Amino acid sequence: MELKDIQNLIKFVAKSGASEVKLEMEDIKITIKTGSEKTETTIVQQAPMGMPQMQIPSQAAATSSVETHVAGTEKKDEASNYIEIKSPIIGTFYRKPSPDKPVFVEVGDTVSPDTVVCIVEAMKLFNEIESEVSGKIVKILVEDGTPIEFGQPLFLVDPS
Repeated sequence: MELKDIQNLIKFVAKSGASEVKLEMEDIKITIKTGSEKTETTIVQQAPMGMPQMQIPSQAAATSSVETHVAGTEKKDEASNYIEIKSPIIGTFYRKPSPDKPVFVEVGDTVSPDTVVCIVEAMKLFNEIESEVSGKIVKILVEDGTPIEFGQPLFLVDPS
């Protein structure tokens, strides 16, 4: 198994929402554990005689913690009187119902409770995310097609 395959497996597990995945093959044993803010990967390979075993740290953990830190900084600066629409699940964020359709909402659009604002794909299921507040969309905090976490702010809404 190559490093690229392992990295793809880490990304898949992070997107799927699974808390732990173990993979054992003839010469390799991989355990991937995910937590609320941290992804840990342990890889043990049978090395040729005389060579030490190796652990490869997860790149997904470093990426997600950096993204969380940046989003947290923006939230403190701009969200003083705005309401956040947060993700209720882990998955991939999409602004459109399909590639050839228009986006659900744009900055400046007015939303009310039960207005569909986006779709989150989790394990090949597309879940419509509805606004739970009334107001005007001020900012879209997530890029289309990016992985998101549970509770991650997606939109800022001005309730006035």
